[in-house]
Formats: sequence, C-alpha cells, structure tokens
Amino acid sequence: MQESWKPKRGDIVVRHPRQKEIKPISVEMKPRKHRSSKMVASPLILIYGFAILIAFGTGLLMLPISNSQGTITPFMDAFFTATSAVTVTGLVIQESSTYWSKIGQGIILGLIFVGGLGFMTGATFLFIIIGRRITLVNRMLMRESLGINKLGGLVRLTRNIVIFAVFIQLLGFIALFSTFRSHFTIEEAIWQAAFHAVSAFNNAGFTILPNTSSLGVFQSDGPILAIFTVLIIMGSISYLVLFDMIRYRKFRLFTVNTKLVLIIGGALWLIGAIIIFLAEYSNPSTLGPLSLIDKIINSFFHSVSGRTAGFVTVGFGTMRQHTDFFIIGLMFIGGASASTAGGIKVNTFAIILTTLFATLKGRGQTSAFGREIPSDQVYRALLIGALASAFVFVVAFFLAFAEPEIPFEQLLFESVSAFGTVGMTSGKTALLSNSSQLILIVTMFIGRIGPLSLVLLMATREKRDAYRYAQERVTIG
Repeated sequence: MQESWKPKRGDIVVRHPRQKEIKPISVEMKPRKHRSSKMVASPLILIYGFAILIAFGTGLLMLPISNSQGTITPFMDAFFTATSAVTVTGLVIQESSTYWSKIGQGIILGLIFVGGLGFMTGATFLFIIIGRRITLVNRMLMRESLGINKLGGLVRLTRNIVIFAVFIQLLGFIALFSTFRSHFTIEEAIWQAAFHAVSAFNNAGFTILPNTSSLGVFQSDGPILAIFTVLIIMGSISYLVLFDMIRYRKFRLFTVNTKLVLIIGGALWLIGAIIIFLAEYSNPSTLGPLSLIDKIINSFFHSVSGRTAGFVTVGFGTMRQHTDFFIIGLMFIGGASASTAGGIKVNTFAIILTTLFATLKGRGQTSAFGREIPSDQVYRALLIGALASAFVFVVAFFLAFAEPEIPFEQLLFESVSAFGTVGMTSGKTALLSNSSQLILIVTMFIGRIGPLSLVLLMATREKRDAYRYAQERVTIG
C-alpha cells in the first residue's frame, strides 16, 4: 500500500483551484447611508452659529444675577440685548450702565467679542486650540468669508487675526485706562476701559458710562475721542487691509481691495465730517455750543462712528433732517468686508461706484487701478446693493405700519441703523412695541450675516453655463 504523501521542508506545493472556486463572486451591497452635511458644508453654518450664540446669550442674560435688580430679566429685553451684542449693533431698550449688573455687562462684553470676531474665524480658532482637523469645507467657507483667493495658509491667517484683534484691544484698554483714571476709581477705570476697548474695536457702540448718553460727557475731551476713533477705524477696515498695509507699506504694492477700502473709506470719512460740520455748525442742540476745535473733532468722530460703531456725543434725535438723511447713507454703506462692521460694505459700494463710472464712460468692463474686476463680483455687488435697499424699505414699511404715531424718517433711521449694525438711534428704540422690537431683532441678524451668507451661497452654487442664448436688445430709459 502506497504511503500518503507528506510535505517536507523546502517542498513547494502548487495547488490548482477547483472550478467552483474561480467563478465570479457576487456580493450584495446595501446603499450607503450618506450623512447629511448640508449644515456643515453650506453657508447656513453661519446662520446656525450666530443663532446658537444669541440663544445662549439670551439665556444667560435672563438669569437674576445678570441684572441689577436681582430678578429674572424679561425675555424680550434679554433677546434684544443679546442679538444687539452678538451682531455688534449697539441698539438697546434698557440702559446698559444701570439695568445690567457687572456679570450682565461681562456677558454682553463676551458676546461682543465673539460676535465681532466672526463665527467662522472663532470656530476655526477653536478647532486649532482643541487640535481638531480643519476640513476642506471649513477652509472654503473661511476663504469666501475673508475674501481671499487661496486655500493655503488659512489656519495661520486665522491665528494671526485672533492674536491681532486681542493685541489691538489690549492697546486700546491701556490707552483708555490712562485717560479714565482721572474720571473713576482704579477698579472702575479698569472695567470701563476693558469694556469700551472691546466695544469700540468691534464697532458695537455699547457704553456703560454712568450718568451720560453714550459718550456725551466726553464731547470736549479730544484725547478720549481720538482713542475711540482709532479703535473704530482699526476694527472697520478689516484685518486683511491692515495686514496688507503692514506687509507692503507702499500704496502701489497694495492689492486692489486694500486701495479701494482706503480711498473710498477715507473719502466717506472726510465728506461725512465736512457735511456734519456745515449742517450742525449752528445747531444749539448739537455742535452749536462747542468751540471750533471741538466742532471739528466731533464732526469727524461722528463721521467715523456713524458709519459703523454708533457712539455719539450729541443726541441724534436733535440733529437736522438733512444731517440724519446723510447719516442714513453712511450707515447703509458701513465698513469694509471681513471687518467687525456691518452694512453692504465699502468694498461693495466701491464696485458699484466703479461700475457706474465705467458704464458712463461706455466701457464694458469694470476696472480699478489697472486691474479688471471679475464680472461675477460685479453681479454680486449689484445684487447685494439692490436686495439691501429693498430689505431696508420693507423693514421701514412694517415699522411704519406697527408704529403709525412715529414719523417715517425716524423709523427709516432705526431700520438702517439696525441693518448696518450701527446702533445709532433717533431716540425711539426703547419706545417701540414688542412686535417692532422683534422686527429690529430680525433686521440686526440679517444685517450682520445676510450679505456674507449671500456671497457664500452664490460662491458655492456658482457654475458655468454650457450654452448661451442669442442676444436681443431691450429698450432701456
């Protein structure tokens, strides 16, 4: 009987597969469940983020420890204040210096800081701190929100933005503390300087000064107004412009974006100061009683603050109608893109203005400083300007419907102030009904995130048509 074969060390076994083993393998695959990433991968993340922050702030402000009376704050008061703080608007229905406790003021301060920094910047910086990976979606949203063309270096840029913001506010705190020491005790001077440094840089317009309306007590104090003016300007011209100026230092080397912000923004400040000076020179309720130097200082201060921040040294309810109308225009434009300011933004206004000049000259393309501006950005600017104008007038209409006893021009002033997240008031905010206050809450929210969300939404949905229709002229004019 033949012995069965057993492999020995070094033998190589060649095995031929059986027929059934080489047949095609059939595997049944179940459809993969895709986790919805609509919230994370779309500009809606900005809306959700700001909404959650407002809800969180509202809850904290409703606590008894947040107000000076030690009672539960009414929902509408807390909701309105939290929205105003997060959107860095500054409109209030309760006096911040007397109604809120130190804890409540601290909560408002925190909301202003986070809201002014911006949700995407703050969220990205938080991811950096906890060591979470920054996804491609996050980078694309950051790129669009900051208005830059590259994806690389966004993490470093975000870190630099946060460090720069904290550094400038720290310098503002030191400068304000050195001037407040002569007006308050050391402890009170520290708190007042810290609060107003954050409020001024973030263009929030909140004040907690005792026994005064906004900065009225300092209308003849040039150094304090100068500090506030510098902080407001630093916060309203955007981080990218400041970084560009620090890096290149020469105007010819700046980007077109920086050049437009500096020239158009500077022109608006100068024109605004001149018009306010001439219009209110003899008004006994505003600039009339001041000296010539104080009139000039206050005119420039209100031109700067009136566009973005909302700090005032005189009552805007006592200004002349043509002055209020001009201020409405400044508030509607606002500050620069990717800054702490609101409005349609100086960049948008600059593109609309250059497009207007190009059209008047018969040119088919919009250009500035030897560079052509892409047509998609021109369309976005025109769309933002048109929608913002329509939205403001719709808001003013609803306010007029709800508050028929208040003059329409004052309601329009409140509407533009809320949309531009400026915070200036004609004195009617605290007198509005709950429904009107709710309208202003929605207006502040949309004014803060609306233009940016619209730009991000258009960028994410942008696509090129595979075909074009034949042209046909339409009668215009």
